[in-house]
Amino acid sequence: MPSGDRWEGAGQGSPRSRRQGLGQHRRPSSGPKPFLADQGKGNAEIALLWFFIVGPMVAVACAIPFAWGWGLTWLDIAIGAVFYTVAGLGVTGGFHRLFTHRSYKAKRWLEITLATAACLSLEMSPIGWVAEHRRHHVFSDQIDEHNETLDPHSPWRFGTTKRALAKGFLHSHMGWLFKRERTNPDRFAKDMVNDPAMQWLDKHYVYIVASSFVAPAILGGLISWSWRGALTAFFWAGLVRVALLHHVTFSVNSICHMIGDRPFESGDKAANFWPLAIFSFGESWHNSHHADPSCARHGVMKGQIDITARMIWIFETLGWAWDVRCRTWRSSTRSWRRSNAASTSWPRLAYICVCCDDRPMGRS
Repeated sequence: MPSGDRWEGAGQGSPRSRRQGLGQHRRPSSGPKPFLADQGKGNAEIALLWFFIVGPMVAVACAIPFAWGWGLTWLDIAIGAVFYTVAGLGVTGGFHRLFTHRSYKAKRWLEITLATAACLSLEMSPIGWVAEHRRHHVFSDQIDEHNETLDPHSPWRFGTTKRALAKGFLHSHMGWLFKRERTNPDRFAKDMVNDPAMQWLDKHYVYIVASSFVAPAILGGLISWSWRGALTAFFWAGLVRVALLHHVTFSVNSICHMIGDRPFESGDKAANFWPLAIFSFGESWHNSHHADPSCARHGVMKGQIDITARMIWIFETLGWAWDVRCRTWRSSTRSWRRSNAASTSWPRLAYICVCCDDRPMGRS
């Protein structure tokens, strides 16, 4: 068993670790740390969530009549595309594959750059994002005997009927964000909690959020040299861009656990959903990801576009990243490169998580 505050890849967890998780969040005085933090979300934080999540949605709802009456410029599209790409790749290549799953190692300046870029997405601060996502993988699509989800955003929480799935979709898509419970970072993200740079980003997160709206407006105003250019850039490259990125990410949590292809054994209901592949930068190859969470490449089969994996490859080529964990599917031999697998079924890999106190039960 390794020591220290190093995450060795987040997997599905064992049945025993799932059963223990229920007791641990109800008995914080014994055993591993509870998976819910002692202090939940306060009224101010809930209000800000409504503002920054619902606000951009209202902007999208207003977008069509707004554009019809005033116009959308190519400058707005360009600025919006740049910020969408920077923030999106920060989330997928930084928050997700680097910090949550430690799929590769990177130079310190690159770690901080990716984390800062991810904060522009308004999808939580680094420590909170990683803690929630690691908990999701440990308890993916699992519920307890009280019908409470151990997975923070499973669409299967309320059952399998049409009404239950409709309710579950709304919960997993964005409803879970407005619950007062908070995943305990001391259990699931201790390595991030102990990182001074991540602590700094958490402390100054609100300023990065503000810059995500102010910077596009400043660029639009300066390039067009007009107040109108600043206002339209704020609307399209700020509000609308944030809303689009939010709902692409939210769809990975909801749609990609409900419909799509499941070519590999993952132990849950994660699915590959190709229509979101480009806009999610490869995150929608979700069944592949849940089958081997620490793999840096999610689009492992022929024709599966994974922009984030290509970005990581570029980092590796430039010497900015190393120890990249990656396997590719060889259709000619129906096997995995660097593995002895002889079918399309991926083995469910055990994981070791020192910082979240969950232990592997071995391979199955």
